[in-house]
Amino acid sequence: MPRKGLMLKLQMRKKRTAIIAVAAVLTLSGAGAAFAYWSSTGTGTGSATTGQSTAFAVESQPATGDPMTPGGAAQTVAFSVTNSNTGDQELFSVTAIVANSDGSAWTSVPGCSADDYLVGTPAIAYGQIDGGGHADGTVTIAMRETRTNQDACQNVVVPLYVVAS
Repeated sequence: MPRKGLMLKLQMRKKRTAIIAVAAVLTLSGAGAAFAYWSSTGTGTGSATTGQSTAFAVESQPATGDPMTPGGAAQTVAFSVTNSNTGDQELFSVTAIVANSDGSAWTSVPGCSADDYLVGTPAIAYGQIDGGGHADGTVTIAMRETRTNQDACQNVVVPLYVVAS
């Protein structure tokens, strides 16, 4: 019997070792699935740059209609306002006057001046023009009836100065 008792003790020891081993494996595998972290805060800086507005480009077409006469029918001039910027820009106003291409008073024909002509209000859709986009419009120009001799204005090319803002 002493041998049987020894065997029983060895079996009990093996069971206990097995239980401890299983418990150790479960503990270690559970620790591998656990999440640990530190909490922290931080700050940083950066920068970006902005562009600027660009002037609208205004291009007009030759006038259409019969040649002007004192008190006669008006001619129509088509024009386009182009936003040459990459960003959107707002078109608030368009004006047209008889003037040189730099906006200075037109006096190239003695006896005929800007006062001999009436320029209408430009017709165009005001508002936002997308970057690279354009808006098309028209304006009329007529010769005034001044009740004076306007012979100097015969066969004259009348310059229009169109300003978009």
